[in-house]
Amino acid sequence: MSPQQIAPDKTSVSCLIISDSNLVNLSAYLNAMDSGGVPMRSCISPFGQPVPTLINTCAGPWDRDPDVVIVWTQPEKVIPSFQKLLDYQRPPVDELLREVDDFCSLLGNIPVQIPTILVPAWTAPSYHTGWGLLDMHPDLGVTSILARMNLRLAQNLASQRRIFVLDSHKWIQAAGRKAFNPTLWYGAKVSYSNEVLQEAARDIKAAIQTIRGNSRKLLVLDLDDTLWGGAVGELGWQNVQLGGHDPVGEAYLDFQRVLKSFLNRGILLSMVSKNQESVALAALENHPEMVLRPGDFAGWRINWRDKVENIVELVSELNLGLQSVVFIDDNPAERARVAEALPEVLVPQWPESPLSYAAALYELRCFDTLSLTEEDLKRAQMYAGERKRRAEARVFTSLDEWLKTLMIRIEVEELSPENVDRAAQLINKTNQMNLATRRLSPAQLRDWAAQENHKMWTLRVRDKLGDSGLSGVLGLEVHDGHAVISDFVLSCRVIGRKVEETMLATAIDYCRLRGLSEITASHAPTPKNEPCLAFFRNSGFEEIETHAFRWPLSKPYPVPEYIQVTCGDKPRQLQNSL
Repeated sequence: MSPQQIAPDKTSVSCLIISDSNLVNLSAYLNAMDSGGVPMRSCISPFGQPVPTLINTCAGPWDRDPDVVIVWTQPEKVIPSFQKLLDYQRPPVDELLREVDDFCSLLGNIPVQIPTILVPAWTAPSYHTGWGLLDMHPDLGVTSILARMNLRLAQNLASQRRIFVLDSHKWIQAAGRKAFNPTLWYGAKVSYSNEVLQEAARDIKAAIQTIRGNSRKLLVLDLDDTLWGGAVGELGWQNVQLGGHDPVGEAYLDFQRVLKSFLNRGILLSMVSKNQESVALAALENHPEMVLRPGDFAGWRINWRDKVENIVELVSELNLGLQSVVFIDDNPAERARVAEALPEVLVPQWPESPLSYAAALYELRCFDTLSLTEEDLKRAQMYAGERKRRAEARVFTSLDEWLKTLMIRIEVEELSPENVDRAAQLINKTNQMNLATRRLSPAQLRDWAAQENHKMWTLRVRDKLGDSGLSGVLGLEVHDGHAVISDFVLSCRVIGRKVEETMLATAIDYCRLRGLSEITASHAPTPKNEPCLAFFRNSGFEEIETHAFRWPLSKPYPVPEYIQVTCGDKPRQLQNSL
């Protein structure tokens, strides 16, 4: 199991909670929730013994083989000098930070086979007033020094990819004055109210969804009374409610700004609206206060058809799954229709007032990611380029004719520190064109590629309409004169552009240069990787048995002449440059 990803096929997710206070209620909330249809089973370590539990990881609660460990402590319980700070004794800040380092070392003791560790940041007791006016003083104030302790905690743990520090301050803020209940503390040693624990459980569930690879990546948006006020077909684009010196118009404008910001974090936008397409697009193109323009959308269906039918068609066109979709519509009837017909789509309850739209979008806990790559940041541009490709393809009578015009360039690179995060992301999230569908963290990927007779390449794809970024991963094992393709992974964005054939040519040219006799590949069937099997069956490889393929290395594998391939800064011949 990857240290960064809980296996997506697990039938349940087990969780161990380590704390210095009573978190039985948190355990109950987690057990009452599910993670994408997968039930959670949580248990609690011995009460009030976080340090002994972290020191002795060979027995006790560790025997349960948890998928997730939550280490939620109070700073005064595990950082002795912080209690002195609360007692106004002014311990040296360096001493406090050294004790933080020691605590981080304890977290490193958690067995390596446990894939995920969640550490809520430390908060001061809500009733403690600190130094009042001086509480933000950098070498004196409780608030200031606690912020430095949390920063040190996050910095120390940043290199450990399985450990994530959670922002517990917002749980406290959400509960407000109800965050601490003295009756619960003195009666049962419960540090936080149920309101805090409920907020924590929601964030922990969202984190587990992300770690299992279930983040959402596509927002499907209605238009009238969702992106702007009023029906554009009746009012004309000049008269819709957007911006200006009007509270509702300003709210719609802010909502669009938040949507635009989501593009910067790699979330795709699309439109499904019952409207006349030309009228709706005119509003997006021409309204002077419109933040979102047609180029910001990966695709759209603007017509009078059923929205369920439109969503299915649009998602298929974008080569995504319905489990990637969030649908936002001001109309409760449309939301109910989509939620009932497409249960994989997330359909949040939406506020009646546009004044709450921006906040409601921020409150959704479904867009997190384990890492942020260059491809994530450019995703909207990539899909805009793909939309142009689809439009161009309709003009040509054959696929090859169209591909010749694209000026496709593919750069083959060996696995490196610069590309390993994106390569791991691609391996873990790609389902359709994925030969083995094995899941590997960046660290596991590096370790695998470093083994003798193992080879791992990545492929970057670009053409005249845009850069698709790192889109392919190819792994190879050499055994006794023959080679096995271990990983054959390609982003759905570039399927069908002869990148698949270039990947095979890369492997075959490498093997021919080394005088090997044959190369084989075995397809591991899943409910979603049928396209990979179909490709191999049409690739020219011989199917020697069901799902097993072979190519004799006495002959090269052809790549179309219109595909320009480079390895580093060298042009093909591939066999001379790998």
